[in-house]
Amino acid sequence: MSEARYAIYFAPSEGSELESVCSAILGRCARTGAALKQPSIPGIEPARLAELTASPRHYGLHATLKPPFFLAESHDETELLENTAMIASRMRSFDLPGLELARIGSFLALTPTAPCPELEDLARICVTVPDPFRRPPHPEELARRRAKGLTPNQERLLGLWGYPYVLEEMRFHLTLTGSIHDPGERERLHTALIPLLAPVLHRPVPVREICVFRQACLQEPFTVLRRFPLQLKG
Repeated sequence: MSEARYAIYFAPSEGSELESVCSAILGRCARTGAALKQPSIPGIEPARLAELTASPRHYGLHATLKPPFFLAESHDETELLENTAMIASRMRSFDLPGLELARIGSFLALTPTAPCPELEDLARICVTVPDPFRRPPHPEELARRRAKGLTPNQERLLGLWGYPYVLEEMRFHLTLTGSIHDPGERERLHTALIPLLAPVLHRPVPVREICVFRQACLQEPFTVLRRFPLQLKG
């Protein structure tokens, strides 16, 4: 049984300023797998910044469309890639209205400044259409999800799609930190990141591709396996 996990993500365009700035903050390029020098953050020691970004660095710069999953035994990687290519070929590209730095629970992330119906449609298709390729989660994973406390609707989505924060419960975001439990530290980092992110905030973000990310095993980081272009805007 394969230990690889896959996910369908949005990742900023290759070579874009959004990719460059945010990948540096995380300290790794999800496209090449290369470690990157993190910027100096006033009030945050370099070692502490590395700790605070360890979790998103492991997953790579992305926004989730279909959360990580193991392949069902009846399917293989080639079939998943073919299915994702089919999805991309039927969806039109679009622009997000812009991004802002926000707090989601105890972590910091870039989130859209306004609703985007095209994004909601893309996420819905990416969750539902490839779902036959997903191996059902182990009971231990389900228990871990439930331990955080789920609403009835999130419990329903967990049972249907293997993850509680999809479809109407999804909040599209590019994660920049792990959990920061000290509100003062979280606010200091938020304030310090704004100047670094200024070139990419509140500007339209082109969504021209979807990506399949792959993780060889749970201990290894996710990297971009393949990018699939969406249809050009009409």
